[in-house]
Amino acid sequence: MNSRKIIRVAVLGAACFLTGAAVWAQAGAATASKIAVVNVRQAIVTTAEGKQASAELQSQFAPRQSELEGLNKQINDLRQRLSSGQSTLSDEEKVRLTQQGQRLTQQLDRKNNELQEDLNAAQGEIVDRIGRKMMDVLERYARENNITAVFDSSAQNSPILFASTSVDITQDIIKLFDQAYPAKAGAAAPAAKPAATPKPATPTKP
Repeated sequence: MNSRKIIRVAVLGAACFLTGAAVWAQAGAATASKIAVVNVRQAIVTTAEGKQASAELQSQFAPRQSELEGLNKQINDLRQRLSSGQSTLSDEEKVRLTQQGQRLTQQLDRKNNELQEDLNAAQGEIVDRIGRKMMDVLERYARENNITAVFDSSAQNSPILFASTSVDITQDIIKLFDQAYPAKAGAAAPAAKPAATPKPATPTKP
């Protein structure tokens, strides 16, 4: 039986989210060496489970994103009132509005940071969950097709400068993953593209 050695692909969250990875499978001496490339980032978000998880994530964080947008609007309104009332507002009113804007900005900054931390953690859990199962699929695919090495083209600092489409197995891995791990029954059908995760609002200083 052919021996094999696997170097685990490191999968991280935010964001967006993955580091360099390679999966090695050593075939017998009589078997010709084969090399393949997979875009792990694309594969994770394109699986049925990945699309479903992305949509659920967007729905989960939508209320908090709306809250941030509301705070940002209040800050912009205060800024407009201060700008248009420079000659009509009393000094006391200007101070009050300025202090109110500062409090709202601090609140927005805090909620922004909390949302980003929670979003990164949720994304990391999803990527880790799907990524671990994808490594099993990739390992099996490499073994059954006598592939010696599989490189992640989406990894940061990837050593790949060029790869022919003939060695790109991304779509094969997505198909095999969906067969092995179909989306949960009863869940909403995923969109053609993964749902975009919410972006925290950028605070505007009054």
